[in-house]
Amino acid sequence: MEPQYLPIIAEKCAVSLKQANNVYGLQAEGATIPFMARYRKEATGNLDEVAINHIVEQIQYFQDLEKRKDTVRKTIEGLGKMDAALRQRIDACIDATELEDIYLPYKPKRKTRASQAMEKGLEPLAHWLFSQVAGDPVKEGTAFMNDSVANETDALQGARDIIAEWVAEHEQARAAVRSAFQQGAVVVARVLTTKKEEAEAQKYRDYFEFSEALNACPSHRMLAIRRGEKEGFLLMDINVDKEKSIADLERLFLKNTHAAAAEVKLAIADGFDRLLKPAIETEFRLSSKQLADEEAIRIFAENLRQLLLASPLGAKRVLALDPGFRTGCKLVCLDAQGNLLYNTAIYPHPPQNESAKAIQTLKELVNKYQMEAIGIGNGTAGRETETLVRGIDFGRPIMVFQVNESGASIYSASEVAREEFPDHDVTVRGAVSIGRRLLDPLSELVKIDAKSIGVGQYQHDVNQSRLKESLDKVVESCVNHVGVDVNTASKHLLHYVSGLSATLAKNIVDYRQQNGPFTSRAALKKVSMMGPKSFEQCAGFLRIPEAADPLDNSAVHPESYHIVQAMAANLGCSVNELIQQPELRKKVKPQDYISENIGAFTIQDILQELEKPGRDPRAPIEVFQFDETVKTMEDLKPGMQLPGIVTNITQFGVFVDVGVKQDGLVHVSQLSNQYVSDPATVVKLQQRVKVTVMEVDVARKRIGLSMKDGAAGSKQAAFAGKQTAAAGKKPIPSPLQKPAKEESFDDKLKALKARFK
Repeated sequence: MEPQYLPIIAEKCAVSLKQANNVYGLQAEGATIPFMARYRKEATGNLDEVAINHIVEQIQYFQDLEKRKDTVRKTIEGLGKMDAALRQRIDACIDATELEDIYLPYKPKRKTRASQAMEKGLEPLAHWLFSQVAGDPVKEGTAFMNDSVANETDALQGARDIIAEWVAEHEQARAAVRSAFQQGAVVVARVLTTKKEEAEAQKYRDYFEFSEALNACPSHRMLAIRRGEKEGFLLMDINVDKEKSIADLERLFLKNTHAAAAEVKLAIADGFDRLLKPAIETEFRLSSKQLADEEAIRIFAENLRQLLLASPLGAKRVLALDPGFRTGCKLVCLDAQGNLLYNTAIYPHPPQNESAKAIQTLKELVNKYQMEAIGIGNGTAGRETETLVRGIDFGRPIMVFQVNESGASIYSASEVAREEFPDHDVTVRGAVSIGRRLLDPLSELVKIDAKSIGVGQYQHDVNQSRLKESLDKVVESCVNHVGVDVNTASKHLLHYVSGLSATLAKNIVDYRQQNGPFTSRAALKKVSMMGPKSFEQCAGFLRIPEAADPLDNSAVHPESYHIVQAMAANLGCSVNELIQQPELRKKVKPQDYISENIGAFTIQDILQELEKPGRDPRAPIEVFQFDETVKTMEDLKPGMQLPGIVTNITQFGVFVDVGVKQDGLVHVSQLSNQYVSDPATVVKLQQRVKVTVMEVDVARKRIGLSMKDGAAGSKQAAFAGKQTAAAGKKPIPSPLQKPAKEESFDDKLKALKARFK
């Protein structure tokens, strides 16, 4: 990327030139986004990961743009049509769409009606018509008759074809039609007549005769229409006011009212219908799809972040159950590190109904392996199994949790699971995954393709490479935010640590197995392929709980250990004493340790970390229980108030599990008595909420829920507030806040080009 782009990047990202330049330099040196955000705050000006990522994406955008410019220059030079003015325009261009418009007249094309007309020698006639001088077009056309041009009518048609292509490739013409689309495009959908009565088509019946302004069409609606089109049930178009658009083009190209101008007028209309409108419509089909994709990916990414950072049970001995009826409940016992101790199956439900035997087995295993908690998958027979377990007297308190098992079956059949448990079948692996999710959701969920977790909307319809890129960044961010115990982490978890490749993550695990646990961060340097840059990037995010140096179990980077040691020495105490005694830390004067290379941000982070080294930023786990009187959809009645757990957040509403094997939907209009523009501002994933049942459609498996005060009563706000406080999270933004001004499609499109081109 050329340095001249940095001021543009700084302006687009609303940062200083120094910040943009420093991020550019750090990235060029191999620094990751988590590392820059955590350990290079002085250089970035304390930018968070989102802001740094925005700058990095802009850098990539301009790098790609420069590569495209090279191709454009070489092509035009090869044609012998490059001049100083054109080169200057290409060099100065900072927008990919504008660059393509400049390039279009010179771009190699397949055979067109215009190119065929040119081959017949009709280009001079087209130039004569386009000049719109006085004269008789028919008479002029006869002069171009030859073996391939039968008469003057064919000659004029060919000339109009050439003019139509000139119009379609004219930059100002394209800009005018593009502006018309930005201001007044309408997305139209209709059902294929032959498909209208098919049962599969009924899920798209809302779009059988649909029309909406493109800039008002939300992402979930756009993706639904496109899915219906892809499946062959719908037809979709994006239309604009044809008469106005053609009038705009005529003002651009018509010079007078001579007969030649009439021919140009015909060519303009043809160019719009046949070439220009379809081309710009294709642009907007793509851009609207990209906007819808980005919104869906944003929602998925935020949901995934909340799921990955869900409260862990921590190092406890867990008995995990993967429930089932006919096939029984697969049962595993895990130690505090998630290692498999024992597995078996129980059959407490129909058709076997061996509940007494199952209860006895559970009691024996809880006692034998000193289980501290029980995790039960929330799939088939989950509620029935939970009821059974909660009714057992184990002689001591045992925590019981329902665990979201989405994606567990994907994991159990994966190569990762086969590698971990080569001697066990998929049922055992699935139960182990459920138990490990309870111990530490983050460590287990990184092994599963994020799309299988089921916390998004239309995730299989969006750009898959962009989705994977976004979700990988979320996983990386979460892993580095929490930190990783290098002596217990799997290679799959270590792979997401800043600076660690898949190979280096595997080498760390291999070294650990061959040489025993790491006793210090410095020992990581002995791992094969762990060079200085890799160590710099990863060391601060890796934890060693039993290390002799307490800083090795903290987020303090080894490059800053000397600062802590200097603080302790100046106070006449050890590092351990500095950590353990708050009154000593209060005596530290931060300004004494600020230097040319160490700023206030670094000192502040160090002091905060010393308050509680290695602390887990995730909230403590809470026991939750569904309403015991409700187990199936048939038990639900309108007006019921029930406890539930938020399982998915979409643009159109929130899905809530109330314990009946089918999540209910709280439509965005039912989230609050006030207007809600973004459901994520009202609730968070895995949040405990109170909902009111509004309607139940057993046949279609649909449950309508409400969180409005008028429906759920004033208890809702108090309940949500209590849950938020208990989780130790920041307060949820009030739904009473005035919604932000709605962005126009043009604004969104500009933002998309700036960030994701």
